[in-house]
Amino acid sequence: MYGQLRMTQCEAQATLERPRPHRTITEWLTFDNMHHQWLLLAACFWVIFMFMVASKFITLTFKDPDAYSAKQEFLFLTAMPDMGKSPGGNRFPEELKEIMCHNAISGVTGRQPTHPLLGLCKSKMKEQEQSLFLVELWSSLSKDPACQAPEGEAGPQSSAPTGKMLLDSRLAQPLVYMERLELIRNVCREEALRNLSHTAVSKFVLDRIFVCDKHKILFCQTPKVGNTQWKKVLIVLNGAFPSIEEIPENVVHDHEKNGLPRLSSFSDAEIQKRLKTYFKFFIVRDPFERLISAFKDKFVHNPRFEPWYRHEIAPGIIRKYRRNRTETRGIQFEDFVRYLGDPNHRWLDLQFGDHIIHWVTYVELCAPCEITYSVIGHHETLEDDAPYILKEAGIDHLVSYPTIPPGITMYNKTKVELYFLGVSKRDIRRLYARFEGDFKLFGYQKPDFLLN
Repeated sequence: MYGQLRMTQCEAQATLERPRPHRTITEWLTFDNMHHQWLLLAACFWVIFMFMVASKFITLTFKDPDAYSAKQEFLFLTAMPDMGKSPGGNRFPEELKEIMCHNAISGVTGRQPTHPLLGLCKSKMKEQEQSLFLVELWSSLSKDPACQAPEGEAGPQSSAPTGKMLLDSRLAQPLVYMERLELIRNVCREEALRNLSHTAVSKFVLDRIFVCDKHKILFCQTPKVGNTQWKKVLIVLNGAFPSIEEIPENVVHDHEKNGLPRLSSFSDAEIQKRLKTYFKFFIVRDPFERLISAFKDKFVHNPRFEPWYRHEIAPGIIRKYRRNRTETRGIQFEDFVRYLGDPNHRWLDLQFGDHIIHWVTYVELCAPCEITYSVIGHHETLEDDAPYILKEAGIDHLVSYPTIPPGITMYNKTKVELYFLGVSKRDIRRLYARFEGDFKLFGYQKPDFLLN
């Protein structure tokens, strides 16, 4: 009896002490889930905190560049790449790009950045080393008038940045030049304009590109846009003459005497090597104003005494495109426009040969969608663009661009209207249809005052 009672008590105690499997597993899972949730929440807070610190640091740096010593600025610029480094490379993460660009632009302009500016800023960060990007962006935005605070507002950039903030002024590319290259990339991607923006890199194109191997420069010739002066610069750099002033005018365009090799004179491998590694640039101007300049220079004044324009090319244009066959005057601007706007103009182009370089499109001359140029200069802003090009090419200490007479590069709308006064709207529209690629690639406004 006693033995049975003791056994019953032992069994009862064993039953009480036996683990309850179902309840223990449930409790363990609950605890494990809560543990993971807390870890995830802590990680989120840590990421948010790091972005807030980075954002605040960038804002303070851009809003008060003089608040830090030169040593601190150098540490900031060299430390930034580490903050954005990822296992796959040394570029900024997308979220950090957004924060940096937003704070950088608003810090300089005093306003919320627009989407185009943010997009340009972030795309530029993909192409630049991080240690150089912030210096470049600061200089670009602080120099561009379009990005300054509105008149009457006290923007944060009330005083110019210190020289030490820039470290090396050659690293800073003003925003306007970035925008020009970005515009070309965007227009080149437009399928509707493909026939007007793309061309093969043929011998005709390679013949237009002059080479300076000594300083690794390629210059694409676009006639009637101040190219004579750029040729003089390259002639001096190649060592043919000691200074621009000593170059005889008749030598500049004599390719047997000026010492300027064309890119077409090299082998295919050498051409590709130069296209990939050399500094490349060319200059543009309003397409219609360029055509007026070409017409005046070749068919009216002809200062270089090139009789074939008047005696061979002009009669060919008149025979095919003059409407009034009884008229005996020399070539008129409306004849010239009718020829250029004709979709079948290439039949005459073949007869005229290389002389057409003075009026064919920039696309046909320089292939801007096929060749990645370093800088695109504009004739209208040549006073600023010429020194910038020399500086970017690393030759500003060796040669200067010749003095530009005041007002000579300004766009003259009155002159354009005067020349097109006797041209029919139909012929002007056909002319624009041919040169539309040039207008859009290089940011020139559509001449609605002529078309409508």
